[in-house]
Amino acid sequence: MTTTYADKFRLDGKVAIVTGASKGIGASMARALAEFGAQVVVSSRNQEAVDSVAHEIGSHATGVACHVGETDQLIQLVAKTQELYGGVDILINNAATNPVYGPLVESSAELFDKLMDINVRACLLLANLCHPIMKSRGGGSIINIASVEGMKPSFGLGIYGISKAALLMLTKNQAKEWGRDGIRSNAICPGLIKTKFSSALWQNEDLLRKVEKHLPSSRMALPDEMAGLAVFLASEASSYCTGSTFTADGGHMIS
Repeated sequence: MTTTYADKFRLDGKVAIVTGASKGIGASMARALAEFGAQVVVSSRNQEAVDSVAHEIGSHATGVACHVGETDQLIQLVAKTQELYGGVDILINNAATNPVYGPLVESSAELFDKLMDINVRACLLLANLCHPIMKSRGGGSIINIASVEGMKPSFGLGIYGISKAALLMLTKNQAKEWGRDGIRSNAICPGLIKTKFSSALWQNEDLLRKVEKHLPSSRMALPDEMAGLAVFLASEASSYCTGSTFTADGGHMIS
């Protein structure tokens, strides 16, 4: 049977882990991967929350709680995925934190360590755990959710931006080292998305109007607008894409 272009986006037989998937961008990506045929492990810290998203998705999803800052829980997440579905083909490192908005001079060592721990270290460790499994299955796709803040700094988000810039370099190194194993690694850099994570920005009407005024799109995005890129990068449709950064920012980088 001839493979169609639409077939290249199908994820039937693939197994995906999506972290930070109890809401927002992560939940939208989990739903999209399942819709295209993947079995999806929906993961976040709260079991009830991930169970709710998995129930909404249906038979293609299972909720597995995991705090990505805890190494033993990362190990358990991968082990549980193998137990449930026999392996891992797609990893979306979406879980992140940004507990403060303010200047660099007010940033503490503890804050820096927390952001680097969740936003970078966890992504490295989880991908390393998935690497041998993906390699044994003939390859896989890692999708790291970074941010335009890792490419273009904004006032008040300095440490967060630094952590996301580090994630972009981690993506390139994964792609370079693991390409021979059939594993691709790419990053998505969202702009301003209407999620709980970014609520401190968009709930400030004056700030929101200022941001939207300078965006070519003249608006913020919704979480579902990030899901198409995730499906593309998870599927064979992006088979020649690795080590790349994809922005979905409404034109922020050119404003």
